[in-house]
Amino acid sequence: MTIQEVQNNITQEFEQLTEWEDKYKRIIDLGREMKVLDPSYKNDKYKLGGCQSQVWTNAKLEDGKIIFEADSDAAIVKGLIALLIKVYSNHTPDEILSSPPEFLKKIGIDNHLSPTRQNGLGAMMKQIQMYAVAFKSLEARSKK
Repeated sequence: MTIQEVQNNITQEFEQLTEWEDKYKRIIDLGREMKVLDPSYKNDKYKLGGCQSQVWTNAKLEDGKIIFEADSDAAIVKGLIALLIKVYSNHTPDEILSSPPEFLKKIGIDNHLSPTRQNGLGAMMKQIQMYAVAFKSLEARSKK
């Protein structure tokens, strides 16, 4: 499934939830469903800056695709990173870099987060893109 298809599926799913309380509940559920992050990654090296809550991220390249994993100490933030991982994990660096998170605006999440959570969400997306740039660079160097 392409990143755009995943974004479309998420948009359709959230359009069916008419109340924001239900949308928040779904986001929190996504966080609960996320694979548990190995505790060895819960340190400052993997900690994301720019978030009010603690967020740890890791990524690895497997068969040309980036696999993301993350965790947070806050339920809604864990759900937000789970949402981004659902969209961007298991895709190539080029696919990630050419696919902005349009679904966030479509589901209206950007209008329903506090400014600090909006900043954190932006930092999470930036980290995903930074991993993509780094892995793309590694791939280019390994082909030389």
